[in-house]
Amino acid sequence: MRFASFLVCTSPRSGSTLFCSLLTETGVAGCPASLFYQPSLDDWMARLGVEECAGSVRDLVRKILSAALKEGRGDTPVFGLRQQWPSFNFLCGQLTIAFPDARTDRERIEAAFGPTLFIHLTREDKLEQAISLIKARQSGLWHVAADGSELERTAPDMRTGFDRSEISETIKSLNSYDLRWETWFEREGIAPLRIIYRELSNDPVLTLEKTLSVLGLDNASARKMQPQVRKMADQVSRDWAARYISDGGR
Repeated sequence: MRFASFLVCTSPRSGSTLFCSLLTETGVAGCPASLFYQPSLDDWMARLGVEECAGSVRDLVRKILSAALKEGRGDTPVFGLRQQWPSFNFLCGQLTIAFPDARTDRERIEAAFGPTLFIHLTREDKLEQAISLIKARQSGLWHVAADGSELERTAPDMRTGFDRSEISETIKSLNSYDLRWETWFEREGIAPLRIIYRELSNDPVLTLEKTLSVLGLDNASARKMQPQVRKMADQVSRDWAARYISDGGR
């Protein structure tokens, strides 16, 4: 089957920035990004450069979706989108407004973006994932380029250090996101392409080749790809994990 779009269903610190950047760099698989990150039409309009229109809310949502299609497809034959669970319900609600005759979330997504491959990108080690997320929030540094330079910083460094209860609560939230995605896939009758962070991190080219093949695209471009994002786990990450485990948590 030839897909017109793909949706990366994920949670924070699962490797989605690495995965989406590699897909973009192939030049054949869209420009997947979190175009609907905030549950806010105003944010979507600002992010996509859409101006207010005189019509109905449905007209506005459809105008936003049209701009997203252009942004997420680039000069390629396929549209790519990354979606985190916390804002996904809002997107589904707006799609209901745009396509009221569709009966399910999947039908509405495909009414907006065409035949869609759903990709579930997860990270099995939730302790590592939680520590990565907490460190990013505390430091304000979310991504580092392959050469070690800062790629994405959202705030000055305000680190407060190890907090066992924060780690436990974050693990609980991340597990909840995975469970909610699984529940949604089952309800919508979706068998997603499953990608595990460990496999992506260990062999990004192989993961990329597999994804392009499933999308019906030439996977030759995957073989020349070099990750542009560096893994951020360090000795502090390892120390926190060891301390958390030694305190009886896992």
